[in-house]
Amino acid sequence: MWIAISALNLALAVMLGAFGAHGLKSFATPEQLAWWSTATQYFFYHAIGLLILSVLKNTSPSFPIKISFILIQIGIIFFCGSLYIMALGLPRILGAITPIGGAFMIAGWVMLAWQAIKHAK
Repeated sequence: MWIAISALNLALAVMLGAFGAHGLKSFATPEQLAWWSTATQYFFYHAIGLLILSVLKNTSPSFPIKISFILIQIGIIFFCGSLYIMALGLPRILGAITPIGGAFMIAGWVMLAWQAIKHAK
């Protein structure tokens, strides 16, 4: 399941990246294109991170990744999703969600570090 979710994230990141590179340029402002680019970069980085977590889970079944994985996935949805929505011209007030997504991503990575420290003992 973890690898499947990661793979779907990566496929979606490719599709959204392609749309930003080809479909969005005709009507978006430079600022909107920058938001789209940032969202896509963070989407890729964190989707690859989720894939690595999935592989880690397969190679070390006792290592707990569930909470980290879920926090990072929520972060992707909030952070990247809010930037994508703003880039499409929807209200900028939705940008208030972006830092919440970032906080979820950070929490996911910090949780992973905490689990690794705990697991090493």
